[in-house]
Amino acid sequence: MPDLPAPATEPPAPLTLQTAQRRLAAGLVELTPVLGGLAERFAAAGHSLALVGGPVRDLLIGRPSPDLDLTTDARPDAVRELLKDWADAWWDVGIAFGTVGARKGDHVVEVTTYRDEIYRYESRKPEVTYGDTLEADLLRRDFTVNAMAVVLPSARFVDPYGGLDDLAAGLLRTPGRPADSFSDDPLRMLRAARFAAQLGLRVDPAVLAAITAMADRISIVSAERVRDELVKLVLAPDPRAGLGLLVSTGLADRVLPELPRLALEIDEHHRHKDVYEHTLTVLEQAIALEGPGGPDLVLRLAALMHDVGKPKTRRFEPGGGVSFHHHEVVGAKLTRARLRALRFPKDVVEDVSRLVELHLRFHGYGSGEWTDSAVRRYVTDAGPLLDRLHKLTRSDCTTRNRRKAAALARTYDSLEERIARLREQEELDSIRPDLDGDAIMAILGVPPGPVVGQAWRHLKEVRLEQGPLSREAAEAELRAWWATQPR
Repeated sequence: MPDLPAPATEPPAPLTLQTAQRRLAAGLVELTPVLGGLAERFAAAGHSLALVGGPVRDLLIGRPSPDLDLTTDARPDAVRELLKDWADAWWDVGIAFGTVGARKGDHVVEVTTYRDEIYRYESRKPEVTYGDTLEADLLRRDFTVNAMAVVLPSARFVDPYGGLDDLAAGLLRTPGRPADSFSDDPLRMLRAARFAAQLGLRVDPAVLAAITAMADRISIVSAERVRDELVKLVLAPDPRAGLGLLVSTGLADRVLPELPRLALEIDEHHRHKDVYEHTLTVLEQAIALEGPGGPDLVLRLAALMHDVGKPKTRRFEPGGGVSFHHHEVVGAKLTRARLRALRFPKDVVEDVSRLVELHLRFHGYGSGEWTDSAVRRYVTDAGPLLDRLHKLTRSDCTTRNRRKAAALARTYDSLEERIARLREQEELDSIRPDLDGDAIMAILGVPPGPVVGQAWRHLKEVRLEQGPLSREAAEAELRAWWATQPR
């Protein structure tokens, strides 16, 4: 999965046309040192060059844009030659799609030849043809707010499809017919949800209708491209807006079916309209607990997936109750399968699945009845995920009963205080047996092999149960265990 830029911490403020124009002018002044010389090189070679798409939109709303997208009438081979002597570094891995990348100082630029990009029938790879005009290139863009350009070096603003007006109105539309846009590139349907979450835009009814009618077409898009859009959506300031669009249009049924299935369930406490709404609330509360470190993909995915095991474990109990026994175990398996299908990195898959599996563990704490041994196991089982588990568990409390919510918070405070006290006394974050493998072999007189591992695991269990032991006590435990083993 490629590195993704950190999203804005909050949606942009309402935009006026005057503010947008002022921001654009100021942003272009800042970019002149890097783009001015490049534009002059293209002009001297007889080619046009324009800043286009997301960077123009971001300048207008005052949002940082890490990369600079440019478009030109020059063909890819010519672009490569123009960038070679200008850039500090350049690459042409995307040249088959008309794109050449480069780095100049702290800026990364991608220059793409005017093009049309469409999917044919059930192909997962788009076909690219080159165009000759900026306006035609803008028409094939996904949405009007991304179909604006600034011609360089003149700084002429080009907006043939009303993107600035839509941005000011908070509206997401396509430059042409939505059905044509989504047929050309079905991933744009997911982008609509992402922009609703990232930018707080209201999706045009015609766009929503087209997505609903064409949701099946997302199946031809690769899992990796779907994953990257979902990641951007989940990391956005308001994931609820985007996730709601996925569910209401049927896109979620194709890319994240576990989510809409939650809308059919009532949780065991009967305090939520459905588990789907509860899940979105947990996600929002987890986001509020992230702190200054910024968006946490693992935590957000765990919050989103923590109850996906409930549909498969629902049982109707005598008296009208509903139970979901072991839904955390089933949910962890479903989470692992879904994230693997979406081609998430192995560490993300395992971390998110583990959090889902552990998210109910705290409820066994009761009013503080856990022994020190149980607290040690809680910390050991969570390992490096402990801080995220704290946040997920606290977020999972969505009761409207203030007294109960306060009691749960106090109980978790108590658990965290106990963990802190034990940390002062023991090395909780890296609990190991009091004897290492070399000591075990020396005491038992055995060579390296399975017996050493078995003894090590036994001593770790003793360590978890009893806490740190002296050398003599640990050796006595080892010898007592060894005496019970078959020879």
